[in-house]
Amino acid sequence: MRLYLTALKPTDSVTYGFLPAARDLGCDVTVLTDRPERHPSAVRCDVRDPRAVIDAVEHLGRPDAIFTNSDHLQAETALAAAYFGLPGKDWRACLAAKNKFLMRRALRAAGVEHVRSVRIGPADPVPGDVPYPVVLKPREGVASEDVLLVERDLPGAVAALRGRRPGETLVAEEYLEGPLRTLETLGDADATRVLGGFATTLGPLPHFVEERLDWVQDAADAHVLAALRALGAGFGACHTEYVVTDRGPRIVEVNYRVIGDHCDFLLADLLGVPLFEWILRVHLGEPVPQPPRPSGHGSAVSVVADRAGTVRAAPGPEEARDGDVRLWHRPLRAVGDVVEPSGTNRDYLAVVRAVGPTRESVDAAVARHLAARPWVIG
Repeated sequence: MRLYLTALKPTDSVTYGFLPAARDLGCDVTVLTDRPERHPSAVRCDVRDPRAVIDAVEHLGRPDAIFTNSDHLQAETALAAAYFGLPGKDWRACLAAKNKFLMRRALRAAGVEHVRSVRIGPADPVPGDVPYPVVLKPREGVASEDVLLVERDLPGAVAALRGRRPGETLVAEEYLEGPLRTLETLGDADATRVLGGFATTLGPLPHFVEERLDWVQDAADAHVLAALRALGAGFGACHTEYVVTDRGPRIVEVNYRVIGDHCDFLLADLLGVPLFEWILRVHLGEPVPQPPRPSGHGSAVSVVADRAGTVRAAPGPEEARDGDVRLWHRPLRAVGDVVEPSGTNRDYLAVVRAVGPTRESVDAAVARHLAARPWVIG
């Protein structure tokens, strides 16, 4: 089986998840990327252009699957898969999920929900009738970058964001107040299955840094699945974020790929299944098995830089056990790195994921682990 994987920068999900899974499945893997110097044995390709991807694949040899886990390449990769008649996502769904303005319009048109949202193009005047508070964000942003709660002076906030992201379209949305949750799904040609969900703990406003995620069993399956149907986003892995408001669940964003920040590995640990293989098998035309329901608890806790400076001390990667709890520590920075907090998920120094029988046992084990292995910024 020949698998083409499109990628931009290297990620742990691809390096330690999908590539080993592809090898275990017996796939002959070709990585297509515009950064071949950062991917061993990769082929240079303008992966943001589906025509270039199609041309490269046609030249290199007939594919059995074309896949990406990149937020930025879903529509392009879906178009290439469709050209070769392969299982894949609908490129229109990929576009609607990525583009937050299109997502809001599709959900409203389908009668799923209505969240007030205004599109602000690069040359558009800032509307003066938007009720505060609002969340200002790039229309196609990722990782909480430049997402800001604005309680007054939207024109000032837009001007500052345009200064950092010239030429980009923005959206201003009503602030959704309530607990933030996720739903993780995996679909094949016939059905979309719910894998589970997480409760997200955010850092202090006005930024939206995700500091930890905890496994939950009471996800709002019906509402999220209706939203995914409205977008046409059922095939493959999908990570959806929503807020439980006093009006019911409301979608924040649909990330049409597996959950990131090492929560994909946590999800695999919790389910006890080869998750990355399952995702690739779908793109090879196989059905999704019935996922199990975990009986324990899992958490992913991020170590977030709280000040600017240089990393003076940093624990290395580690897999450990604390009683009945298994822990994994994954450093994302190294000694000597200069840290400048940005109010985004890019501020992570490390991620600790843990799986155990109860929330209490997991919390205690993570606290002991972090206390014994401090990160020092000076």
